[in-house]
Amino acid sequence: QVQLVESGGGLVQPGGSLRLSCAASGSVSSRVVMGWYRQAPGKQRELVADITSGGSTNYADSVKGRFTISRDNAKKTVYLQMNSLNVEDTAVYYCNVRGPYDPPSFGSWGQGTQVTVSS
Repeated sequence: QVQLVESGGGLVQPGGSLRLSCAASGSVSSRVVMGWYRQAPGKQRELVADITSGGSTNYADSVKGRFTISRDNAKKTVYLQMNSLNVEDTAVYYCNVRGPYDPPSFGSWGQGTQVTVSS
């Protein structure tokens, strides 16, 4: 049983920044991959970024150079620093925690947090 609590979403102007946090609790292995996904209206859920327990990262091409994923293993928390936001970043952002050899669908999901980029 894993619980994921997300925070940090909200409304921001184009070019602005937000920092998302996701704290995991319950039966969470130290080896888990933690990541962020997003889903915009009319689109499928897509990977934004993920990070292994050792700190290896993976980013969608659309966010490289603008977003940074990090984690605090002691706190079992993953972060997503989002800079230079644009309207195409508007979506519900979901935290995901999975085993290192499992697909995201086998993992646990947060409730989602809305990010809206608008002037």
